[in-house]
Amino acid sequence: MKHLLSVLVENKSGVLSRVTGLISRRGFNILSLTVAPTEDETLSRMTIIVEADEVGFEQITKQLHKLVSVFKISDLTEQDAVERELVLFKVTATPERRHELIEIANVFRAKVVDVGKNTLTIEATGTQSKLDAMEGLFRGYGIRQLTRTGKIAMARGGHDS
Repeated sequence: MKHLLSVLVENKSGVLSRVTGLISRRGFNILSLTVAPTEDETLSRMTIIVEADEVGFEQITKQLHKLVSVFKISDLTEQDAVERELVLFKVTATPERRHELIEIANVFRAKVVDVGKNTLTIEATGTQSKLDAMEGLFRGYGIRQLTRTGKIAMARGGHDS
């Protein structure tokens, strides 16, 4: 099962390595990882998606709690949370078909961020299913390059994560 973790950690060098090393040493694969400073510059939030059964997931969280630089772990897997991802698509766009790609981008509330002689670069944010749907449509035109950030998440409403 995929588990979505929000981990509040100390914002200093070596913390990312210790957290990812702890997970990978136990044989678990990190499917997605994003890290950035929070509103408090001394802290960073790690959003981690890991594939593990319940026993393995419990082992991961118990071991993370033992790290001095980890302050809080929130399991957002079953919580009501806002989840987003960012993607950049570089799509083949002949002048004759460019308007079609711009229309697709508009339908998904994406924006064109670069125009080349025969390409468009399109930026989009949203849920994984929205971005997967865009990717499916753009594949018909020819995706030259694609990069995704990985998921970020935050508990909805008054819940802190």
